[in-house]
Amino acid sequence: MSDIPRGLRIALYQPDIPGNTGTILRLAACLGLSVDIIEPAGFDISDRNLKRSGMDYLAGVTLARHVNWQRFDEWRKANGRRVVLASTKAALPYIRFEFRPDDILLFGRESAGVPDHVHEAADARILIPMVEGQRSINVAMSAAMIAGEALRQSDFRLH
Repeated sequence: MSDIPRGLRIALYQPDIPGNTGTILRLAACLGLSVDIIEPAGFDISDRNLKRSGMDYLAGVTLARHVNWQRFDEWRKANGRRVVLASTKAALPYIRFEFRPDDILLFGRESAGVPDHVHEAADARILIPMVEGQRSINVAMSAAMIAGEALRQSDFRLH
């Protein structure tokens, strides 16, 4: 039916804004991606709240919750997964990065990004080039842009 790299995942590090999380869940449902939420979140991530922010798309997403960074990092290492961090501190533009079909695309908190130890633990760091003087792109938009490029490189097609 479609050439979807089932292994590609989006991870959210301690997300702050339920609406952005819901938008990313909807994106993941529509593209067949899995989502990891690394807690604690800046809002109540009960199933009821996620259903409200993710609308009826939540049922179509494989969602994993991790109680903290350490547990997530242990899980991904045990599964041989590469973490690719989107960061305004990175030097490599995402369109020049070679994605793998089983990458985990990591996005930080809307308010603060990720702490240094998470930044250092990432296997790769990429950025979305922006015009000078701008701080950052919305996390849901960033996830869509970067996931789109990762899927393009995997020859993603909907039939």
